[in-house]
Amino acid sequence: MAKLSILDLVFINEGNTVTDALSNSVRVAKEAEKLGYHRIWVAEHHNFPSIASAATSVVIGHLAGHTKSIRIGAGGIMLPNHSPLVIAEQFGTLESLYPGRIDLGLGRAPGTDQLTLRALRRDPMSSQQFPEDVQELLSYFEDNHEPLQVNAIPGKGTHVPVWILGSSLFGAQLAAMLGLPYAFASHFAPGALMEAISIYRKQFRPSSYLEKPYVMVGVNVIAAETDKEAKFLFTSSQQSFTRILRNRRGTFPPPIEDIESYWSPEEKSIASQMLSYSVVGSRETVQAGIAKILEETKADELMTVTSVYDTDAKIRSLEILANLEINSD
Repeated sequence: MAKLSILDLVFINEGNTVTDALSNSVRVAKEAEKLGYHRIWVAEHHNFPSIASAATSVVIGHLAGHTKSIRIGAGGIMLPNHSPLVIAEQFGTLESLYPGRIDLGLGRAPGTDQLTLRALRRDPMSSQQFPEDVQELLSYFEDNHEPLQVNAIPGKGTHVPVWILGSSLFGAQLAAMLGLPYAFASHFAPGALMEAISIYRKQFRPSSYLEKPYVMVGVNVIAAETDKEAKFLFTSSQQSFTRILRNRRGTFPPPIEDIESYWSPEEKSIASQMLSYSVVGSRETVQAGIAKILEETKADELMTVTSVYDTDAKIRSLEILANLEINSD
């Protein structure tokens, strides 16, 4: 059986506040735990009017504090924005507070625009040091890292599980080389998915972290009572991606009846390609779509993204998905 997990983007809905967004995410995390989802992740994004998880480790601690058993983590921390030591200390602290429940996914992109990157006071070329920074960070979590002559406290000996995230072949190669689990961001950049998975599995080197390859695939999932209702809910994501193309980002929009009148043919083509790894529809439609993705990818785990404006409808979608028979064979 493939595991089911959730990437919560902590959306700030149009007409709502950051406090509302964080409260909605707590509600989703509690429901996900009841429904048996394996983990819930939040991601680092800066200067996004629609996303409230910029202080990612703080949000993770907040969600972990309101749940009891579900794994909570970063999907991901954009490591070029940070010192590896600081991230080790943050996640070492989280692991000390919530033992056995914390994940750390690492990305190489800045998670923002170049102007905001400068505001973060980081070197724009720091992403070139990503492999070295990942290995340094891994060392801080070990029982003994004397060669560094610096200890992450908290952090040392916590062995926080580290993932490599990616949307290209680079991350696949790095995860394989280091023997780490690999998560592909196919929920918004599916182009290189199959090639990246193939490279990761072929080049994987067993390590003290992982004996065999472990693949997580991102997929947008919106389930509702009917295909028509699910497609209506999906228009919020379609509008959001269209706004990105227009460079007119805002808070997360409510759904609309006629998406065709909202975007141009060119915008539709580009946004639809970015969102092509999406399963939207009734229970039967989602069952068939998930089965197809698992057949194609042989993924060990699906990281589902349910970008729905109404929290009740989002939770209903999670309920429908959780009650499906998800088989990876």
